[in-house]
Amino acid sequence: MGGECRAVSPDSPDALAVIVAARNEADRVGETVAALREAFPGAPIWVADDASTDGTAEVAMAAGARVVSRGRPHGKGGNVTAAAEAALSDGAAAPELVLLCDADIGGSAAALGPLVAAVEAGECDLAVAAFGRRVGGGFGLALGFARWAIRRLCGFEPEAPISGQRAMRADVLRATLPFARGYGMEIGMTADAVRAGYRVREYELDLTHRATGRTLAGFLHRARQLLDFTRAYRARS
Repeated sequence: MGGECRAVSPDSPDALAVIVAARNEADRVGETVAALREAFPGAPIWVADDASTDGTAEVAMAAGARVVSRGRPHGKGGNVTAAAEAALSDGAAAPELVLLCDADIGGSAAALGPLVAAVEAGECDLAVAAFGRRVGGGFGLALGFARWAIRRLCGFEPEAPISGQRAMRADVLRATLPFARGYGMEIGMTADAVRAGYRVREYELDLTHRATGRTLAGFLHRARQLLDFTRAYRARS
C-alpha cells in the first residue's frame, strides 16, 4: 500500500484526461463529474456510458462531460475501451496521464488527486485506489477470486483487485487495451500491466461508492462479476 497522499497540482504540465465508467448512474454521475472538474480543472472528462436507460448520458453532458455511448450494452470493459480510444486519439488534447473512475463515487471523486500525483512523481506507472472504508459486499468469494487470479497471473498481491479508480501514463493505458470484457477489466488491466513490466502500487483513499449488499440483486451482481473474472483469468492463463 502506498504512503503519503498528496494533491495533484492544477497547473501540472502533464495533460490529463479523465474517463468515467457509467451504467444507469443518472443520480450520481452529475455529482461525480462536478467533483472531477473541480479537482482537475481543464482536464477533459469522458463518460463511458454503457447504453444507460435512465438518462445518465444526458446528465453527464449537462455536467460538462463528453459522452461515449453505443446503442446496446457492451459491458464495462468494452465501453471504457471505446472511451479510452477516443480520449487517446483526441488531437486537440492528447493526454500524457489518464485517470479512470466509476460514476458511482459521487463527490468523493475529488479525493482522487493522489493517484495522479503518484504517477506524475514517478512512484509507480499504475496507481490504484483502495477504499479506506468498506461498505456492503457479500461473503468475499468474488473479491477473493480476483486477488487469487491476479497473484497467479503476474505475482502481484493486490488489496483492491477490482477497484475502478486508477491513474496511469498514456503508454500504460495503450499497453493494456483492449480491456477484458465486462467486469474482468481491472483484473486483466493489472495482470497485463505487471506482465509488461510496469509498476503497480495501491493507495488508500477516503472514497465512497454505491455498495451492493447481501440481497438478491447484490448476489446476482457478484455472480456476473465472478463470471467475467473467470473469463479474464482464463484468457490470460
